[in-house]
Amino acid sequence: MSDTPPTAGPGLAEVAGNGLWHNNPALVQLLGLCPLLAVTTTVVNALGLGLATLLVLVGSNAMVSLIRHQIGDAVRLPAFVLIIAAFVTCAELLMKAYAYELYEILGIFIPLIVTNCAILGRAEAFASKQPLGLAVWDGLMMGLGFLAVLLLLGAIRELFGSGTLLANMQLLLGSGASDWVVRPFGSEFSFLVLILPPGAFLVTGLLIAAKNAIDERREARRKAARGQLAKGAKRVRTTGHIA
Repeated sequence: MSDTPPTAGPGLAEVAGNGLWHNNPALVQLLGLCPLLAVTTTVVNALGLGLATLLVLVGSNAMVSLIRHQIGDAVRLPAFVLIIAAFVTCAELLMKAYAYELYEILGIFIPLIVTNCAILGRAEAFASKQPLGLAVWDGLMMGLGFLAVLLLLGAIRELFGSGTLLANMQLLLGSGASDWVVRPFGSEFSFLVLILPPGAFLVTGLLIAAKNAIDERREARRKAARGQLAKGAKRVRTTGHIA
């Protein structure tokens, strides 16, 4: 038995920061881009897919963490895929039961959550090595980070592509949300490019560029702060003589 003590896992704040910003699955890892680019023409589509992905991430991370000591290396990936597929089926059945019209709009992209590399990657790289609580927290933060990008992308494309915002929210939230739609540019406004796939690539690239610019500015501020501290430091000469 090895005498090497187990290394401490990451803290909750570090996991949250990675999922929401530093290692965001959509803007940094660039995973799950196929559904992200395909269905984010409206906020309701983005919200439906994002919630389904969040459910699968949290559930699969939890299950993988629970059985991480019971499965061998030879069957790890097949077991993980099976677990993810089971939770995708649960998400699909829930959406069929409570938001069938939205499920029909999203179509094949709900079952395709099984092939989302972000989910399998978190199961293999994180959940299979961490206790239950930390694995669930990681799934929640990664899912929220992915959902936030989906919502932002869907809002920009819907607003500047169709001229509406929060249209058809009743498909997910019930009839009470049918009058949430906003048309700030009038009823005739549309910019077709943003609704089409090239618009999705364009907006996603702008979001990635904006995140990189923010990170660079924050890093420049840190370096400037460290430089100011270094300039203000005083050299102390030690003589060994005490008066």
